Amino acid sequence: MNAKAVKRGLARRRAVAAAATYLLEPKNWIIATVIGVGWHYGGRGGLGWGVVAALFAAILPTVFITLGVRRGRWADRNVGARGPRLLVLGFILGSVAAGFLVLTAGGAPSQLTWYFGCMLASVAMLAAITAAWKISIHCAVAAGAVTLLVLLYGLWVTPAYLLVGLTAWSRVELRDHTAAQVVAGTILGAAAAAASYALIRLREPWLAHGYAAGGYLAHSLAVESALAVASSLPSGENATKFTALAWPVSVLTVLPLTGSHSRTVLS
Repeated sequence: MNAKAVKRGLARRRAVAAAATYLLEPKNWIIATVIGVGWHYGGRGGLGWGVVAALFAAILPTVFITLGVRRGRWADRNVGARGPRLLVLGFILGSVAAGFLVLTAGGAPSQLTWYFGCMLASVAMLAAITAAWKISIHCAVAAGAVTLLVLLYGLWVTPAYLLVGLTAWSRVELRDHTAAQVVAGTILGAAAAAASYALIRLREPWLAHGYAAGGYLAHSLAVESALAVASSLPSGENATKFTALAWPVSVLTVLPLTGSHSRTVLS
């Protein structure tokens, strides 16, 4: 293989890497995630709030970065230099904080609002690390988005991790990051998403009121089945505990009051 062919091959690799970096930039992942969270917890209304969240978390920061490029404050949308990078992260912190206040005051789904609070903490953590080391924000956001969507929507989203791998490869190929920086960003993003999911689940109605993850219908059917079993117990049957598996409630059949009927309570 001659030198020209090698150069063409390298040029094609860099072109693919540049396209991947552009298409899989944080803005796009954030838009997909906040809309996904809004839709999952609020339906059509939540979808609208997801768009509002995307405005503060993705659109306004992108406008700020683009204006900075046009005015010569930084070289490109990736903002590689530490000083400008911290400035951009500071703007993102302010924008996400403003969005958090809007979501809170406007009555957005509480899970989306909590997720925005977690996002605020994540951006602050990334800024603190960036002050000393250039961790990959592309990979952190990509891994975090895919992890959260997998937890919300199921394993069918798992193939999206291939896009996280493509993002990591592109950042190293373009020499914007080292392998250690993309690995660290990926791990941090996934861990932050898992923690965020654990927190926003605390706002799910079924956890607060004893409803099943599959919805109110699943809970009703579980209780109805347990009641049917309880009512069939003979008089004098010892107290028996029926637990609806995978639900945070128990159906307890206690000692019968009189005759062949049992008294059932929920705990």
